[in-house]
Amino acid sequence: MTLRLSALLLALALSSPLLAQQAPRQLNTLPALPDSARRPGRQPQVPPPAVEVVAPPSQPAAPAQQPVNEPTRYLVGLKNGTVYKAYDVELKQPLFGRSHILLDDRQRVEMSEVSFYEDETGHYVRALLPKASKETTLRRDKVGRLSLYSITSSQYAGSGYSPYGYGGRYGGYGGPVYRTVKTEYFSKDNGPIQNMSLRNLSVATADNAGSTALLMQARRYQTYSTLSYVAAAGTVAAGLFATLNPRNSGVSPLVYASIPLGILPVIWGSRQQKSIRQAIALYNRGLQ
Repeated sequence: MTLRLSALLLALALSSPLLAQQAPRQLNTLPALPDSARRPGRQPQVPPPAVEVVAPPSQPAAPAQQPVNEPTRYLVGLKNGTVYKAYDVELKQPLFGRSHILLDDRQRVEMSEVSFYEDETGHYVRALLPKASKETTLRRDKVGRLSLYSITSSQYAGSGYSPYGYGGRYGGYGGPVYRTVKTEYFSKDNGPIQNMSLRNLSVATADNAGSTALLMQARRYQTYSTLSYVAAAGTVAAGLFATLNPRNSGVSPLVYASIPLGILPVIWGSRQQKSIRQAIALYNRGLQ
């Protein structure tokens, strides 16, 4: 009896796992997973695909604000290389004291320090004239290989007649008379200042055949002008001598003949200056 009871208990113990697997699944319960499914292997992490980000169109950069400067019109250069810019340049030549330049009514520059300056009348340079020991101021009239300069001055020309002057009840000698004289100079390739003479120009333009021919023509006009002066002076002298001769009455015809001879030097001189200008312009253009 005891043996049968032991065999029955053993059989029940062996059949309990099989009964547990065949039992129906209860509601609201998750299915059981095997151990292999419960612990899967670690998968490599795949990075997300790169997304191209399109930047918005850039706005044009705003222009930088420039500092507001005072307007300038003229330049003043010093011998040490400094260049000033000014709106107003005024040359001061006091009766007592040294000449100087006043920039915008507040900055003073001594003329001994100035190399060049500009004002409303033109461009001026400080330079030595031929055979001079002190610098002078010259106005620059033209720029080129042959740059032209000039000095304008007033010269005493005697006393003129005036109906209210001295010397009598009905008029006489008036006050002093001055005339304006313009003296011209030139420099080659920014070299020293030279006198505007046919000899100096011929040497400076010797490497240009066209300019040399024009200067030779100007020299001929100069000769014609000199001969006209001599002829006019001789005719006037002869006419006055004949007029003053007591044997003759009235004015000698030679006096009237000297008038056209006196006009010829003016004509030849004008043609001479024209030939000189043409020679300089031709040389500055580099034409032969």
